[in-house]
Amino acid sequence: MAIKRSTAKKKNTRKKGYKTSWKQVLGIWILRVTLLFFAFTVFWVLLLTIMNPPVTFLQLQRAFERKAAGKEWKIEKDWLSYDELSNNLKRAAIAGEDAHFLTHSGFDTEAIRQAFEKNQAGKKLRGGSTISQQVAKNVFLWPDRSWLRKGLETYFTVLIEVFWSKKRILEVYLNVIEMGQGVYGSEAAAQYYFHKSAKSLSKKEAALIIAILPSPQKWDARRPSAYVNRRANNIVRYLNFYRIPE
Repeated sequence: MAIKRSTAKKKNTRKKGYKTSWKQVLGIWILRVTLLFFAFTVFWVLLLTIMNPPVTFLQLQRAFERKAAGKEWKIEKDWLSYDELSNNLKRAAIAGEDAHFLTHSGFDTEAIRQAFEKNQAGKKLRGGSTISQQVAKNVFLWPDRSWLRKGLETYFTVLIEVFWSKKRILEVYLNVIEMGQGVYGSEAAAQYYFHKSAKSLSKKEAALIIAILPSPQKWDARRPSAYVNRRANNIVRYLNFYRIPE
């Protein structure tokens, strides 16, 4: 009996040791993956402080969608530095898309609250995304509406607000955002709509480009609908009230 009990004890000890070891290994791997993800994403964000994003997931997706629809492959873009971009365009972007861009840390809580209240009241759905959030979504992530992507968008928004200047965030935004069918960034949009450079856009031209951003696949800055024209006029009206990053 003593021998049997001793053997059973040894078996139980082995089982306990195995369970502890399995949990430890799993914990170590979770920690490694977490640290690797954090290190990679921080490196990626830091790299794009000095390097311009070559292409985005959205640009590729739209190009493949065009091919699937029997249209030509099209990704028109041409990078302009922050100082080359028209000040009218910078102010229009802030006036039309993110009024508190210079003062928030990536998230406009008031805009989010208002959007939530409107959505709850059954009014036309509208997001509360800041320019920083749109950069995080467009540069680092894929087009989707899942909770995972929203969580990653929040994470990357925090990273770019920590490591990038407001000037860099606005520069990237105005160079990667979708501004028409196969048209990305201000320079390509200015050439496409007005046959001129984004360096010399007038207030109204800049406002019209920003006014179509909620639906650039549907609206056209050359032939603005009554709604787009009203929105552009409102942007022009308040343009000079907004400061830009210096």
